[in-house]
Amino acid sequence: MEDWALIRHLHCSEGLSQRAIAKQLGVARDTVANALAGDRPPTYSRPPVESAISAAEPRIRALLTAYPTMPATVIAERIGWTGSITWLRERVRAIRPEYAPADPADRLDHQPGRAVQCDLWFPPAKVPLGAGQVGSPPVLVMVAAFSRFVTAMMLPSRVTMDLVAGMWRLLSDHLGAVPHQLWWDNEAGIGRRGRLTDPVTAFVGTLATIMIQLKPYDPESKGIVERANRYLETSFLPGRTFASPADFNRQLAEWLPIANNRLVRRIDGRPSELVAVDTAAMLTLPPVPPQVTAITELRLPRDYYVRVAGNDYSVDPSAIGHLVEVTAGLEAVTVARGGQRLATHERLWARGLTVTDPAHLEAAARMRQRFQQSHTGADDVDHPVRDLGDYDRAFDVDFTCTATVSDATDVVGEVA
Repeated sequence: MEDWALIRHLHCSEGLSQRAIAKQLGVARDTVANALAGDRPPTYSRPPVESAISAAEPRIRALLTAYPTMPATVIAERIGWTGSITWLRERVRAIRPEYAPADPADRLDHQPGRAVQCDLWFPPAKVPLGAGQVGSPPVLVMVAAFSRFVTAMMLPSRVTMDLVAGMWRLLSDHLGAVPHQLWWDNEAGIGRRGRLTDPVTAFVGTLATIMIQLKPYDPESKGIVERANRYLETSFLPGRTFASPADFNRQLAEWLPIANNRLVRRIDGRPSELVAVDTAAMLTLPPVPPQVTAITELRLPRDYYVRVAGNDYSVDPSAIGHLVEVTAGLEAVTVARGGQRLATHERLWARGLTVTDPAHLEAAARMRQRFQQSHTGADDVDHPVRDLGDYDRAFDVDFTCTATVSDATDVVGEVA
């Protein structure tokens, strides 16, 4: 390439002859002639040779015609490919677009206050849950679409009421406003097939907003919150250890202001500065907060325990046999009867545990002792005894007379 350019320069610009150029550069005159004959740079080419992958291409195309999304490894198995799998993958990647339909992703223009995207992030870290158990509870992530303002907190579970309570906590404490739309994927706790669960319907109705569930296989629609999940995993999580879920939420709350102060090139601004524009266009918080706790009514059994999220919590045994209301929130589990609180326990994140209030044990022991004394005392009471002679007089029977020996002999004789 360099010789071709130099030959053309010497001939066209310097006016040297082909013989002079060949002598100066030490090349053959044919080389100089070929360089001057063409106006384009020389290229190396050789006649194509049919390879093994080219011979197998018709069978590959036949499979892709019937199954456009078939993986390359399955295609290799079906056609009996014994060559390099890398070559096969490259050829399949090159011809697959001719058969698989394209799924274009539109760019969305988010207006201030319009939408907040929601998702669950499962951090790849083991968090101590108590009682020697560890796990990775879900983290609810909510991002304002216009300002990219990120809010997040770890939840005990992904059940409906925990999701509702988490959404309300983030909206009321971090944003202080309600967006016109909440975007979710097809999370079971939110709803399936376009039908929301009853608690979620009540929640959005109280907030006067709307819940939009995105179509399956469309992650680009909530790409903002997906990128936030990835940002949490790559920037918040590395190098951190957690003593409990509460410690996780504490560290996350301390880090989020730093994350929201970063410069986002896509919007050419900082979320912490643009969030005011976002919330100004949102709805105000409702005067009456929504129902965010799970309330269950049941009859208290003899063992005076209620089960919430896989754990058993003790209740005042005085309510045995009565209907009680069990209220489960993010932090506490309470039990009441007729407006009177019977038990309050901190909600556990671990599973399969039993939580007992010592006062409930003492009350049960006193009730058990009174019950036993009442039944034991009933056996010791002196009952009146009737004189058996009353029955003799009632039936005119006299068992007090004595029979002589002769009388007894006469009776025996008569029987014989």
